[in-house]
Amino acid sequence: MSEQDFEKMPLTPYDEYPVHATAYPMSYIPASDPAWDDGYYYGVYDLESGVFLINGMRIAPNSNMIGGHSSLNINGVQRTLRLSRIWRDDFSVSIGPLRYEFIEPLRTTRMVLEPNESGMSYDVTWRGLAPPHLSAHHRATRNGRYTTDQSRFNQVGTATGWIEIDGRRYELPENAPWGGVRDRSWGLYESRPPLAAAAHYLPPAPPPAIPRALRFSCFLEGDGFSSYFHLHEGPDGENVYLNDAFGTPFEGWINFGWDGPALPLTAAKHQLTWRPGTRSMTGGTLTLTDANGGKWLLDMHVPHPPHVLGQVGYHVGAWRDGGTIHTYHGASPALEWDEFDFSTQPCDHIFPGNGETRKVFGVEHLANVTVTAPNGKISKGRAQIEIFLNGRYSPYGFEAQSVHGGLTGRGIA
Repeated sequence: MSEQDFEKMPLTPYDEYPVHATAYPMSYIPASDPAWDDGYYYGVYDLESGVFLINGMRIAPNSNMIGGHSSLNINGVQRTLRLSRIWRDDFSVSIGPLRYEFIEPLRTTRMVLEPNESGMSYDVTWRGLAPPHLSAHHRATRNGRYTTDQSRFNQVGTATGWIEIDGRRYELPENAPWGGVRDRSWGLYESRPPLAAAAHYLPPAPPPAIPRALRFSCFLEGDGFSSYFHLHEGPDGENVYLNDAFGTPFEGWINFGWDGPALPLTAAKHQLTWRPGTRSMTGGTLTLTDANGGKWLLDMHVPHPPHVLGQVGYHVGAWRDGGTIHTYHGASPALEWDEFDFSTQPCDHIFPGNGETRKVFGVEHLANVTVTAPNGKISKGRAQIEIFLNGRYSPYGFEAQSVHGGLTGRGIA
């Protein structure tokens, strides 16, 4: 890199702090892959009303874009605002009307969506119930190249403030806060079209020894504790390390507040039930084993249609111009929104960006949970659960899917 090129690399406000991991300004990424990104997924929900808000932002430094989304699901009817702008013009964590304010890093975030053309707005304060957990660093390879090289942490929280849509306001009171979750990740994630390399110009990659068939990720708030855990299995329920974007067999923790202990989890067994014609969960039981050998029994019930994620902008066809959260949309900022009725699942959905019709069903679930602790204490809780179930999965009798067999997976945060 020449001295002239170096001088063109803009400084960011973060360069003021002694946190550099390279010898370059923070806006420089020591990898040229457009799949390198950095960002957030937040969820806020109320089981009684069936209101489920998700929002997120991701910076894609190698396409010089920051993209975001804000999606409100009310009993299956989803309105989604997609936002995008050029990144290096402005290093704030904001896009048009959407912004994050980190009141206390790793603990409290204010999320604001100012009034805009979508008819949605909110001012929500998200508070962690316990420290976030950094997952095991994950790598995956294909034909000798890293396709995933990513760090990720997760945190369970609560939310207060208000959410409004078309003049109807939902209060999130301090004395009865809504549930909250977040997933924070950065690094290389699997490449996504249209910025991914054209597969037909590359030599065929050998299939994985064991492909990932199931991802189960759970944010649980219980009586006096919170928990995050995730597990990944192959087509026959193999709980082994997988060469995949999500490949850790199992990890998780139970936390007892900010000052209490963090109890590691060592294993999970599940018996789940499914919405007919979909790979969306309706309920079931899980048994978690903690590091002391204690058994935690979770009895889960999903009362509302799960959130469908095809709208938020990670998949080609969600943005009307055929791009994604990582691409330029002809304006800075760019905004667009739409609303679809996903209250009956599965349903045929026409993606506006490419006209493709696919059967869709949700992967982000809300659940009432009855928890039986190792000491026999029974309490009520709530959870947000993400399930990707791809291809054949014999433990529940699922066969391989056709190319139009359903859009599954967030593939974000």
